Amino acid sequence: MTYENFNGEELTPASAFAGSKTPIDDVRIEDFEVFDLRFPTSLDASGSDAMNPAGDYSATHVQLKTNTDLKGHGISFTIGRGNDLCTSAARQIAERLVGKTLGELTKNMGETWRFLVADSQLRWELVACIDFRYILDAITPDEAIAILKEQEKTKPARFEDAQKSEAVPAYSTQAGWLGFSDERMIELINSNLSEGIDKFKLKVGGNLEDDIRRVQIARDTIGYDRTMMLDANQVWSVPEAIDYMKKLVQFKPLFIEEPTSPDDILGHAAIRKALSPYGVGVATGEHCQNRVIFKQLLQAGSIDYCQIDACRLGGVNEVLSVLLMAKKFNVPIVPHSGGIGLNEYTQHLALLNYICISGEKSLLEHINSFSEVLKYPVQTKNGFFVTPWEAGYSVEYKPEAIVTYEYPNGSFWQSEQGLAIRNGPKL
Repeated sequence: MTYENFNGEELTPASAFAGSKTPIDDVRIEDFEVFDLRFPTSLDASGSDAMNPAGDYSATHVQLKTNTDLKGHGISFTIGRGNDLCTSAARQIAERLVGKTLGELTKNMGETWRFLVADSQLRWELVACIDFRYILDAITPDEAIAILKEQEKTKPARFEDAQKSEAVPAYSTQAGWLGFSDERMIELINSNLSEGIDKFKLKVGGNLEDDIRRVQIARDTIGYDRTMMLDANQVWSVPEAIDYMKKLVQFKPLFIEEPTSPDDILGHAAIRKALSPYGVGVATGEHCQNRVIFKQLLQAGSIDYCQIDACRLGGVNEVLSVLLMAKKFNVPIVPHSGGIGLNEYTQHLALLNYICISGEKSLLEHINSFSEVLKYPVQTKNGFFVTPWEAGYSVEYKPEAIVTYEYPNGSFWQSEQGLAIRNGPKL
C-alpha cells in the first residue's frame, strides 16, 4: 500500500508517518486515555455571545496509545458543563479501536468510519472516505471524482500558495465577543490590523441599540474598505432576524452567521431571500451535525456560506462529503473555528478544500485564546494562516496543560479561582 502527499510524491508505509521507522501495519493501538479539559474563558468574557454569556471553552481530548512511541491525538469541543458527557461517549468509541493496526484503519477510511459508527464498508480512495448514503440526490461518487479530477489540472499553483503560506486567509473574532468593553474591542481590532489581519467578525443579538452602537464603533475602526461579518448565535426567530438585520445592513456586513435555529432549513432560506437585496449573505453550519442537514441547506438555497465544524461533524469523512457538495452547489466554505483547538483542526480542512476540492480560498476564523496550551498552535502572517508541515491534525495538548486544566482535579480547578467558577452561578 502507498500514500501520496500534497505534492503527489509517493510515500512508503514506513515514511508516511514522520518520525517513525515502523511500518504502519506493525503499529497497533493498545490503549487510550480521554481527558475532560476546561479552560476558564469566562474569566475575561472570551467566547461570550448572545446565546452563551459565560462559557468555559472545553475539549474532550483523546490520546490513542500504540505499541510504538507514536500517539494519536484528537479533540471535540464544548463550552463547559456537559463536557463529561462527550468524554464518556469518546471512551465508548475509542474502545472499538483497541487492537487495530494503523494499516487496517487507513486501508479504507470510509470503511473505518462506518466501523466506528457500527456500519459496513465503502469503496475507492479519497472518495471512499465518504458515506454517500442519504446524499446521492445531491452528489454521486462519479460527480465527486469529476470534481477532484478537474481540480488536479491547477493544483500545483495552489500548492505553491500553501508553500508560501498564502492559501488560507484569516479573519479575527477575538475583538468581537459580546462581553468586551468598547475600549478592549478597539484595542484588539487595532492589534489585529497591525499584525496584518484585516477581516473581522462581531457578535450581535444581545440588544439592538447597543449592537448598533458597537458595530458603528467597530466599523469606524476597521474601515468600510475592509471585510466585517456578524454572528447572532441562533438567538432570533426568522422574523426577528430579518427585522434586526435590516437595522444593521447599513454597516455593510459580508454575512450574518447563525441568524436562527441551525435546524431551520426553510427559515434560513427566508432570511437569505429577505437580506439578499441589501448585499448581506447568510452563513451557518457550526451546529449542523451531519451531511444530510448540509445537503438540505444547499438544495434549498438557504446559505451563501457553508460553515463546516471539525468537531460537530463526524470526523474528516463527513467533512469531505460537505466540502464536495458545497463545491457542486457553488457555495464557498468558511469553516467555524471559534474554540481552543478548532483553528488547529480547520486549517487543514481549509487547505484541503482549497488545494484539492474547491480551488477557492476559504476565509478561516482565528481565535488565539489559550493557544499556549497547544503543542502546535496555529500561526498567522500577513493576514494568512502559516501552513503547518508537522504530521497530524495539530491538536496535541502540552502535558502541563492537561495537569492544569483537566476537570475537576486539575490544579486550576482546585484553586480558589477555579472553585469560584465551579460553585458560581450556572449561566
